[in-house]
Amino acid sequence: MRNRRSALLAAAVLAGAASFGGMTSATAAPTANNVLTYASLGGAAVPVGAQLSASGTVSLSSTVPVGSVNCSSSSFAAKVATNPAAPGTATESNVAVGISAPSCTISLPGATGVNSIAVDLASATVHSNKTVTVSPIRAVSELDSLFGPVECVYEAASITGTASNTDNSITFTNQPLNLTNSEPTCPLVTRFSATYKPVSGPGGKVFVN
Repeated sequence: MRNRRSALLAAAVLAGAASFGGMTSATAAPTANNVLTYASLGGAAVPVGAQLSASGTVSLSSTVPVGSVNCSSSSFAAKVATNPAAPGTATESNVAVGISAPSCTISLPGATGVNSIAVDLASATVHSNKTVTVSPIRAVSELDSLFGPVECVYEAASITGTASNTDNSITFTNQPLNLTNSEPTCPLVTRFSATYKPVSGPGGKVFVN
């Protein structure tokens, strides 16, 4: 009788342990995704140091006076500095925007052409809510005018855009930049718009988690 009770007790303990172990496995917390991943949501994490790039278009527009510069060939590049678990904020350094002047057309009183547009950026943050912030920004436009060469220098502490996982793009819309030099041909405020896609790295297209 005593041996039978001992056997029954051991069987109960083993059954309870097996049941507890199964419940622990079923309810284990899932592994967190990183903010930036390759190929899909929840994909492989984009490693720190990865070089990202995209191509796109840029527009600078103003209302006083009414005018615009539209460029059909532009490039975006950045280096991943941090990429924490989502939800969170990834950071990028060495952010660079290139604009091909021959691809630009201009409609601005007194201006006849675009010699060059240089955009200087420092860093960017990418949030899980798809908000992209670049800071600071400085844009220098070298224009031809009826009175000779004209330089327009614009700056802003930061600009904000939106990332999309639909086409792996970054879009900036009507972000204000203020004129910092005295040049009558240049509008006091210009608005920066751009779309770059697809943002990609060595592991493929980049998604924001």
